[in-house]
Amino acid sequence: MNARNLRRLTLPLITGLSLLGSQSVIAEEQINTLNFGIISTESSSNQAPMWEPFLADMSEQLGVEVKPFYATDYAAVIQAMRFDKIDLAWYGNKSAMEAVDRAGGEIFAQTVAEGGQPGYWSLMIVHQDSPYQSVDEMLKDAGELTFGNGDPNSTSGYLVPGYYIFAKRGIDPTEAFARTLNSNHETNALSIANKMVDVATFNTESMARLEQTHPDKAEQLRVIWKSPLIPSDPLVWRENLPEGIKAEMREFFMAYGDDADEQEILAALQWDGFQASTDDQLLPIRQLELFKQRAQIANDATLATADKQQKLEELDVKLASLDKRLEAYEAAQARSADNADNTTAMVTQ
Repeated sequence: MNARNLRRLTLPLITGLSLLGSQSVIAEEQINTLNFGIISTESSSNQAPMWEPFLADMSEQLGVEVKPFYATDYAAVIQAMRFDKIDLAWYGNKSAMEAVDRAGGEIFAQTVAEGGQPGYWSLMIVHQDSPYQSVDEMLKDAGELTFGNGDPNSTSGYLVPGYYIFAKRGIDPTEAFARTLNSNHETNALSIANKMVDVATFNTESMARLEQTHPDKAEQLRVIWKSPLIPSDPLVWRENLPEGIKAEMREFFMAYGDDADEQEILAALQWDGFQASTDDQLLPIRQLELFKQRAQIANDATLATADKQQKLEELDVKLASLDKRLEAYEAAQARSADNADNTTAMVTQ
């Protein structure tokens, strides 16, 4: 028995004991509907068939109606959480950071990619017919090219390439390219395949999805850049939800994927399951955002020397604090992994 299955066996027991002698916590709180926000990585017409079976299972197991909330951009899902129009949501790390900081959100779980991958990667893509083989080659001609950038709240489509490709080189893409468009992952890929833009951001999860839905279009794409690893997507709920409801939702997510039917539903979403997580998952993303800000300020020729130095020193203090928190978080993660391995060894002996 692996650690994940052991956790799934023990968590319901713990939760059940805490609720012993009472009816369903959701029933006691008189919650009849949960609204689930889904970020727009592609059109809602494509997303709905993948999500509906999962949400139906969630409705059945929790005993309440779970309604999907689709939007045309990430910001709308964040705003919906801010005004309590949704109760939980699937976000990317960048949009989750916005939800935690500005919309009263709290991370409680993290997706586990198919095959147990620890995360995914941002990509920069061109058409197979493109002459460009690298980012540096492409940037030399940026003034003549149309760039398909990601949603401003996308981790892999905007934040990660924005730092590693542009901020580190002191480049503002809105000024460097002849034209810049912001779209979701699917639109960017199809625009490249149809030669409507010259270069665009994308990611490995969406590439795998495109290979299933539009294999002919996927064949037209070529990757010219791949990012460092990005942590798997978080699940975020409203922090002000009743604790009992949170407990039931946590139990549902941690146990989901145990049988063949659930595994098939998760496979359509390109996931293997879920694991517990917290807001500390965002520490590397916060660090990346501050690095990007620092690079922009360092390269800003309009700032007075004294003002620039002050802003840089302030960011350096924040980065140093994040370094310490990230070090502690990674150490805790390592200890947790060791404990899980030891538990698994004991169970299998």
